[in-house]
Amino acid sequence: MDALVLPLAIGPWQIVLIVVIVLLLFGGRKIPELMRGLGSGIKEFKQASKEDVTDENQIEDKK
Repeated sequence: MDALVLPLAIGPWQIVLIVVIVLLLFGGRKIPELMRGLGSGIKEFKQASKEDVTDENQIEDKK
């Protein structure tokens, strides 16, 4: 592997460490709220990107 990519490789122990840190920082009760917010943000992003594509198609049709 390239020397620049190797430090960015995430293994199972790194994922476990990240999960433990998130649990310690936010606690078990806040995580569902955070995930709900993340899910709604992703949903809005996908919807906005679909609207952008339809807007571009409408502009091309007018030309």
